[in-house]
Amino acid sequence: MALNQTCRGKIYAPITTEVTLDATQNYARACNDNNPRFFDAALPGGIVAPPMFAVVVTWLPVITVMTDPEVHADLLRLLHVAQDMEFDAPICAGDSITSTARIASIETHQSGESMALELEAHNARGEAVNRSVFTIFIRGRRTTSPPAGVRADNATVRGAQLIAIEQTIDLDQTSRYAAASGDLNPIHVDANVAKMAGLPGIIVHGLCTMAFTAKVMVDHLCEGDPARLKRLAVRFSHPVLPGETITTKVWPVGDRNGRRAYEYETYNRDGLAVIRDGIAEIAL
Repeated sequence: MALNQTCRGKIYAPITTEVTLDATQNYARACNDNNPRFFDAALPGGIVAPPMFAVVVTWLPVITVMTDPEVHADLLRLLHVAQDMEFDAPICAGDSITSTARIASIETHQSGESMALELEAHNARGEAVNRSVFTIFIRGRRTTSPPAGVRADNATVRGAQLIAIEQTIDLDQTSRYAAASGDLNPIHVDANVAKMAGLPGIIVHGLCTMAFTAKVMVDHLCEGDPARLKRLAVRFSHPVLPGETITTKVWPVGDRNGRRAYEYETYNRDGLAVIRDGIAEIAL
């Protein structure tokens, strides 16, 4: 059954999440991120959540949309293909975060359908902490394989590369990330379900891979200060498998609206891009 076009523009009821220290630190550990700002209360400003923790406080609104019977989303054929996140203010333990979801678009393509959700999160003081666009693709019934990656040697020609950082995905990364994020989609933890969905086996959550790249930006472009990361946007172009080593390559592209902007791509060990069209914007 096709996505229900009449749901375009539908706004869902706000959902509030109480943020705990255990939740923020478990998320950091699930992403192999040991930044002291996430653990050391003695640092100026105290402990903050990783920027990508925003996906935790917006996850229930996402699930509410995906399981809305009016939407007709086929979860077994669903792929998360893109994410664009604006980090307005740090999230901290003790915060009460209220998030809302709106279906911004539903489009039909030759090989399936896409849907974009707009997510907004505010703290108890009414301050915006995060704005995101979460884009999914529902594969057509004749499409069984995930989208192909692009090889590094076929990547867009850019200027001088600034950094290239390798990271290894642990074999148990998907189970740890599922528990910390709330994303319990079985394609990330059950090989049989993943294969039923046309995948090669368990695949890493796209948002987990994105969190690994967020660590690259904070550690190497923000001098370790997560509050300086203001935007991260990606397209997920190829599945990442547990145990793989990924390499994130970053190119500077100048300043935009008072932020330093970068483009980036992330590749697997075979040179296939697993993240394309990456954008990072850093406070000056």
